[in-house]
Amino acid sequence: MKGVFITFRKDDKAFTGLEAAIVLTAFVVVSAVFSYVILGAGFTTSDVTKATIDEGIKQTTSSVGLAGDVIAKSNNSKIDHVILTLQLTAGQSPINIGVDSVEGMMVISYSDSAAYVANTTWTKEFVGNSDGDTILEQHEKVQITIEVPENSMLQSENMTDVVNREFRLEVKPNIGAILPVSRVTPPQIDAVMNLK
Repeated sequence: MKGVFITFRKDDKAFTGLEAAIVLTAFVVVSAVFSYVILGAGFTTSDVTKATIDEGIKQTTSSVGLAGDVIAKSNNSKIDHVILTLQLTAGQSPINIGVDSVEGMMVISYSDSAAYVANTTWTKEFVGNSDGDTILEQHEKVQITIEVPENSMLQSENMTDVVNREFRLEVKPNIGAILPVSRVTPPQIDAVMNLK
């Protein structure tokens, strides 16, 4: 190979290709960063949305339900206590019932055609399985004894007990929907009554 010489010419073809590669790489990097930011914002938004939906479901589904009958007790032909037994509904998280109506973890209101009390006085007693705390958990039942407010279920003229009187209790736990309980007093007032 005699006399082979490679000649290098000065032109801009290679330089233009290099510029194009750099610009293309810059576009790829910028678009990757932009897509990462957009995806991150989307994931954050979907997490907030999921948390909002979960909280909404907690607040709109009833977390407690009746476990058995509603019992009324009377003294001197006047209904003075109503007894409810509550349990968690399926799939709900435990609820702090509180010590009693004074603590305010759960509020029970009473209404009938003669009276309305937004926060009645009540006491609790766990029945059956219980671990000794104030939290109502799965497989536990709590018996709530509600004091019927003064001047309720009475006729205004002679202040005597009214038979066949409809009344309503609203159990309002700190989490979850209200549990309404409507019952009618029986035609005859006895010491212990199962209200239907």
